[in-house]
Amino acid sequence: MIQIENISKNFGEVLAVRDINLEIKDSELFGLIGPDGAGKSTLMRLMVTLFIPESGSITMNGRDTVKDYKEIRKHVGYMPGRFSLYQDLSVEENLAFYARVFGSTIEENYDLVKDVYEQIAPFKKRLAGQLSGGMKQKLALSCALIHRPEILVLDEPTTGVDAVSRKEFWEMLKKVQQTGITIVVSTPYMDEASLCDRVALIQKGKLLQVDTPENIISSFPKKLYALQAKDHYKLLSSLKSIEQVYSAFPFGQYLHVTLNDDALEASDLQALLREKGHDQLQVEIALASIEDVFMHLMQSN
Repeated sequence: MIQIENISKNFGEVLAVRDINLEIKDSELFGLIGPDGAGKSTLMRLMVTLFIPESGSITMNGRDTVKDYKEIRKHVGYMPGRFSLYQDLSVEENLAFYARVFGSTIEENYDLVKDVYEQIAPFKKRLAGQLSGGMKQKLALSCALIHRPEILVLDEPTTGVDAVSRKEFWEMLKKVQQTGITIVVSTPYMDEASLCDRVALIQKGKLLQVDTPENIISSFPKKLYALQAKDHYKLLSSLKSIEQVYSAFPFGQYLHVTLNDDALEASDLQALLREKGHDQLQVEIALASIEDVFMHLMQSN
C-alpha cells in the first residue's frame, strides 16, 4: 500500500503539490491524470525518494520515503518521463546493467519481463539511442521491472509515442499487474484513465477527485450537448458570449456545452445560437467522459 498524507512540495515560490492525501491499494493500477504542470511528476518523484517534501509523509509498503529511502529504492521500479537509459549501450547491455545494479540477473526475473522484452529482442544489439520511441519505452519498462519491484512508478510512459505503441504498452501493464505488482502511472491523456482501476484527477498541485473511472464519469452533474458547425471558432466565441451557457470547449470534431439551467433543452440552445447568426448546426445530447468531468471540476474550483 502507498499512503500519502498531507504532502506539499515547493520550488521557491511555486507550490508544486499541496496538501495531498491519497491511498493506493496493493496490486492496483492507479492513474494520476492531469495536464502538463499539474504536479504529477513532482508527486511521483516524492514517492520514489528523489524529492523531500516540505510537509507531510509518504509510506511505500510501510517504508517512509525520507527515513527508509535506501530500502525503498530496492523495491521500487521507476520510469521517468524522459528516456534516461544509457543511449550508448545496446538494448541487452542496458538490461544486464540494471539487473546487476539491483543484485539480480536477467535470467532470474526473465519471466516478468519476457512479454515486454521479446518485442525488442530482435534489436538487442542496437544502441538504445537508436531505438524508436515505442521501443525505448519497452526497454525502459523492462529495466524498471528486471529486479521484480513491489511497486512500479511510471511517469507519462506513453507521451510522444504512436497510438499503436500506446495500446501495446497498456496491454503490457495489465499483464504486469497480474503478477501482483502495484502500478502508479501518470498521463495527460484522458482516454487512458479508463484503463486504470482508480484515478486521481490533479490540477495545479491539488487533487480534484479520486475514484474509479466509472464513478467519476457518473458524477458529471449536468446535461451535456455536443455541437457541430462549419466554423468551430466562431461558434465557440458565440457560446462564450451567451449568459445561459455554463461551459463550452472543443472535443474532437464537436464542441461540448453545458448550460446554467438544465431545464433548457437542445431547442432552446439552438434558438439562442440562431440569434447569433448560426442557422446550420447539429446539436445532440452527449455522454460525459472523464475529460468532461475534469473540465467541469476545473471550472468549479
